[in-house]
Amino acid sequence: MRHERIQSALLTKFWGRPVYLGAHVLLPEGFDSHPDAHYPLVIDHGHFPGDFEGWRETPPDADLKPDSSTRFHLGGYNRIQQQAGWQFYQDWTGPGFPRVLLIQIQHPTPYYDDSYAVNSENNGPYGDAIMQELLPYLEKKYRGIGKGYARFTYGGSTGGWEAMAVQLFYPDEFNGAWVACPDPIDFRAYTVVDIYSDTNADYLTSRWKHTPRPATRNYLGHISATLEEANHYELTLGSRGRSGEQWDIWQAVYSPVGTDGYPKPIWDKTTGRIDRSVADYWREHYDLSWILQRDWSRLGPKLRGKLHIYVGEADNYFLNDAVYLAEDRLKALADPAADAEVDYGVRAEHCWNGDHTRANAYSRLRYPQMFIPRIMDQMRKRAPADADTTSWRY
Repeated sequence: MRHERIQSALLTKFWGRPVYLGAHVLLPEGFDSHPDAHYPLVIDHGHFPGDFEGWRETPPDADLKPDSSTRFHLGGYNRIQQQAGWQFYQDWTGPGFPRVLLIQIQHPTPYYDDSYAVNSENNGPYGDAIMQELLPYLEKKYRGIGKGYARFTYGGSTGGWEAMAVQLFYPDEFNGAWVACPDPIDFRAYTVVDIYSDTNADYLTSRWKHTPRPATRNYLGHISATLEEANHYELTLGSRGRSGEQWDIWQAVYSPVGTDGYPKPIWDKTTGRIDRSVADYWREHYDLSWILQRDWSRLGPKLRGKLHIYVGEADNYFLNDAVYLAEDRLKALADPAADAEVDYGVRAEHCWNGDHTRANAYSRLRYPQMFIPRIMDQMRKRAPADADTTSWRY
């Protein structure tokens, strides 16, 4: 395990003060004993990782007092997590596991624990900083292959959106994205709001009744909060989009800068009224489904067969609705066909990741074991004739 931190020239220039990017780098077994090997690089996108998440070099603590997971209705979930981390360590260092560089990135902003890994008017050029500064630094230091055919990305929720976004925005620099339970990838279903046709985020448009829109649910469809409540909560925490919560970071990433120097609101948090001019800006810059359709003549040859999207049909934040719409667009793309994989978990909540054999509570702890073997299959299929497909295979 290695921990890296570099000052970003791009972000420092944008913010006018030193800004840093960090990364936890998990080196492949045999890294020191194979000095001539060069490795593919895999990015595990997600929230700010204080250390490498899901990794444990010792067996579970026998004296650990079991806790209870309200989310998964499981007792002793802390022990389950420790066991999964220990199993990952054993798999990673065992024979036969693909030898790659696996990294998790630290890229917080003033608005959230994570920049969403793209360029943004409010956050700054985080996409370019990661691609042009951080990755080349890591690949040079740790003998990465350093070419697009040997870079891959995966993640869930925030990390799922990031995995798909960087594959679209840097199509030549990645060879595949495994996208689990992504934040809205089609803004016609910005959770339950169509920001292009709806006029109010908090309530359904009706002459005769006042029906609030839901924000969160369980797999049975029971609602625990409304959009109005969620946005009022954020407004209480911080004005001008500074709550550090979910709706505000989406706004900070996707919006232009407002006249007050802060992200221009997509809607008024007090009334719920949607600003159509902001919605139009979002569509052209960050609506991933729309960008695929709009730019397919350019993106198609670069993205065919690279997108793998998974979501539960009972996602707690209604994120499956955007995937349905994006899937329809993907199926309609031609010359070339998208050849994308889209899969759904029946009655599965957030954050289902394509594993039909395990419950969410367990599958969410096995991203590397699930996706890295598939990534290697992708590399074998799509690597150019002169690719290094042998030095790292031992």
